[in-house]
Amino acid sequence: MALRRLVRGNVDWPTAETVARDIAERYDRDAVHVSFLEADNWLSTPMVVDEELFVKLITPQNSVVHALFTTGRNLGAFSSGVEGFFQHFDTPVQMAEHELEATERMRELGVNAPEPVEAFETEGLGVLVVEYLPEFEALDDLSTEAARSRAPALFEALATMHDAGLAHGDLRAENVLVLDDDLYLIDATSVREDARDDARAYDVACGLAALQPLVGVSAAVDAAVDVYPLDVVLNAREFLDFVNIRPDHDFEAAVVKAEVEKRAS
Repeated sequence: MALRRLVRGNVDWPTAETVARDIAERYDRDAVHVSFLEADNWLSTPMVVDEELFVKLITPQNSVVHALFTTGRNLGAFSSGVEGFFQHFDTPVQMAEHELEATERMRELGVNAPEPVEAFETEGLGVLVVEYLPEFEALDDLSTEAARSRAPALFEALATMHDAGLAHGDLRAENVLVLDDDLYLIDATSVREDARDDARAYDVACGLAALQPLVGVSAAVDAAVDVYPLDVVLNAREFLDFVNIRPDHDFEAAVVKAEVEKRAS
């Protein structure tokens, strides 16, 4: 556990307190109430301010871990027969700024995402501030019936992004939130603009991986082929083994592959 805390780059309380004071000054508040979230997050320390703002604190160590993850993902993409397409940012504030820009872009396209507020640097940290979504449920917390009814909306949101040249790059069930019956996407990462087709196929593969354990393989593939041309879903099949080795996905890749191939025959 100590090693995991070291690798993740924990933020000590004095530093977090400094960030909280900065936020209070930025938003003309005499004081703010801060609560830290229990989250299995390697790339930031999340906290909530005044039950209104969701704040990510990104340390230099988080940036190093992101670089390692990016290298691993690019090697995984290479194992799928394509050039790696994930991008890394050199500093914590660049990571925060990118996520802010990605969130802004999603909202411009009509994809539900928390309202972006700002990104800034303080105490060597990158600080991302967005709207706090209270009382949400993650996709994998839903009942089978509820998840199945929302499966098409997930691929529709991805297709909206892809049609505009934007990819998510880190889609998993915990990055799909449900609030008031609407789906919200969070934690988009960065992919190279010249690899859009591969990134699209990867996102679709991640969508299938997230949905198959929740709704069954037939419903997951149905939702994908109802939104995407079959050739896109077939391309996504090539990434399923890569997605399956990631620790944040747990699905039956061979079963999904077989179902996609059956639809193509």
